[in-house]
Amino acid sequence: MSRRDLTLPLLGVALALLAGCAGPGPAPGAMAPPGGEYQRGSALFGMPDYIPGQGTLYVKPWTVPLGPFLAYDKESHLVSTMYMVPIRDLRAHRDFEDLAVAPGMKPQRVQLYYQDAHPGVVEAHYHVVLWYVPEEEEPK
Repeated sequence: MSRRDLTLPLLGVALALLAGCAGPGPAPGAMAPPGGEYQRGSALFGMPDYIPGQGTLYVKPWTVPLGPFLAYDKESHLVSTMYMVPIRDLRAHRDFEDLAVAPGMKPQRVQLYYQDAHPGVVEAHYHVVLWYVPEEEEPK
């Protein structure tokens, strides 16, 4: 199965998320750290504290690799929710249910891109990013 063959399943995931389903997570205007059972990705996986283009990531460890990963900018404001969807799960036609947007947040757009393995996700996957801020406010 090629990357091209994965396009429709990934678009379905992205559209479902863009529809604005609510779920557990921080409220609008939430500041880092999110608290509860979320832990900083850098402490869990040895990745940088702040990743340009993503921000500072927090995740509940048992939800990895899918997530959700909550991303915060340098001022500690929630800017996106990210899911890391393993290609093996797409090839297996796995269903993804209960994918959540932070409560009260409305994604302005969805970004979908391929990513090779990296600390925390040891296999090729797609990032599905729900941005709550305009493109010019994304973490740089």
